[in-house]
Amino acid sequence: MATSDDTETLASRTPDPSPAVTPVERVRLAILDDHEILLDSLSSWIGQHAHDFNLVLSAASWLQLVHSPAFPTQLVFIDFQLKEAVSIEARVRTCRAAGAKVIVLSSVDTDEARERALAAGAAIFLSKSLPMTQVMDAAREVMGMAHGSGEHHPWRPLPAGAVPQIRPKLSPGELEAFKLYVAGLSTTEVASKMNVQYETAKTYLRRVRDKYAKIGRPASKKAELMRRAAEDGFLE
Repeated sequence: MATSDDTETLASRTPDPSPAVTPVERVRLAILDDHEILLDSLSSWIGQHAHDFNLVLSAASWLQLVHSPAFPTQLVFIDFQLKEAVSIEARVRTCRAAGAKVIVLSSVDTDEARERALAAGAAIFLSKSLPMTQVMDAAREVMGMAHGSGEHHPWRPLPAGAVPQIRPKLSPGELEAFKLYVAGLSTTEVASKMNVQYETAKTYLRRVRDKYAKIGRPASKKAELMRRAAEDGFLE
């Protein structure tokens, strides 16, 4: 479970460089996992080794997570396989709607599980077999942070010398349809929300996919389109 260290700032763990330096704000993190031993293990590891994250909520059930006064957090780790009858889609979309980014962790690393999590709006899907150092590095990327620090940067900071990814030029209609679709709406719901015909909404989304494909960033599948939206900051 979270320890008293969680209330400390990152600056309190390191020597004070000067009175003029402002303490770095840590990312507020929640974990949802109904395996309590694993939950305790994750919580302890993060408290000891990931000082740029502030684990404010460790929940063993969905209701415990969403009813906590600490919710929503900036980031939520969600176990794909909960015993509760709440789908991964509902869990991810609820967290996203509340303003939290989501990383789904699973011991069942299948294409179906991955597609469902990403299509629902998860930023990334990770196997529980990964070392925690890799999990937290992925979390830093999701939050747009430099590895090992609490300093926030634009989404997915690029290595030195890398060429930034090109974003396609989307029309207002294409952009609106894109954002609604990756937020979890069906094409029919997108059309209704935009007050346009179904075929018009479908055309908007097809053009978005085509424009991404033309710049070498595949988006034919919904999961790929979700990934492009995450990379370019279109997930809201």
